[in-house]
Formats: sequence, structure tokens, C-alpha cells
Amino acid sequence: MAKHKEEWPPWWEWELELTPYTYKRLKERDCTEIDLRRMMEYATNYEPAKLEGRWVIETRFRRARWKVVVEPAPEKQKLVVVTAYEVAKLK
Repeated sequence: MAKHKEEWPPWWEWELELTPYTYKRLKERDCTEIDLRRMMEYATNYEPAKLEGRWVIETRFRRARWKVVVEPAPEKQKLVVVTAYEVAKLK
């Protein structure tokens, strides 16, 4: 079930930080930083990732479901984007 934006954690409002690894993965997936920021703007849900301290954001892009893995960095008040990947095409 999708969470209302007001139920999202405080780190959701933090500035995004992309790493060189993130840019590499985006390029491999024919995606730009602008595309990623748009995906985050239209995120529908989030859940804890398998690796502690990381979260999986559910979103859509190009008529497909995508997941964006993020890691809050409280010391910098930034939300570090680890990777983004397509999950399934929408019908």
C-alpha cells in the first residue's frame, strides 16, 4: 500500500547526492540525473532495503516500474542515491 507523502521520513526532504557509481549505473540504463530527480518527485512508496541503513523507493519511469536505492546521510543531511533500476514494464 502506498504511503502518503506526509508519512515519509524526514530524510525524504533532504537534497539528493549522486555518486560516480550512481552516474555510471544511470548511463548504463539510459537515464539522466534529471530523469532520476523526476522519478523521485513521483515516488509512490518506500521500504527498508536488505542492507541496513538503506531504503528502496518505488516509482515509475517510461511506462515501467523502477526502484531507487537510497541511503540517508544524517551528518550531511543528504539523501545519497546508490542506484536505480527498472523492475517491470507497466501494461
